[in-house]
Amino acid sequence: ELLAKGIEMNAANAIIIKPNQIGTLTDTYETVRLAKENGVMPVVSHRSGETCDETIAHLAIAFGAPMIKTGAIGGERIAKLNELIRIEEEMSNPRMADLY
Repeated sequence: ELLAKGIEMNAANAIIIKPNQIGTLTDTYETVRLAKENGVMPVVSHRSGETCDETIAHLAIAFGAPMIKTGAIGGERIAKLNELIRIEEEMSNPRMADLY
């Protein structure tokens, strides 16, 4: 796995997580877990040519990712940001991420 090799080499302090490129949700979760356990910040990211699908916002929250990358504000990317706001409104104790 590339992340394990990068951790071994101390090559980076963050990793872009693109669920559609990793494969399954289980593989994505395991990648995020490995990153967090080794002090590598997981940044959940949309795919190029993204649609209005808001799933990435839910994955970022579910995985406890401190950051989400949606690209420049506009068009379909607003849907993801609006979904994050809706999720925050439903949470009992929302807080900003600790960025190490």
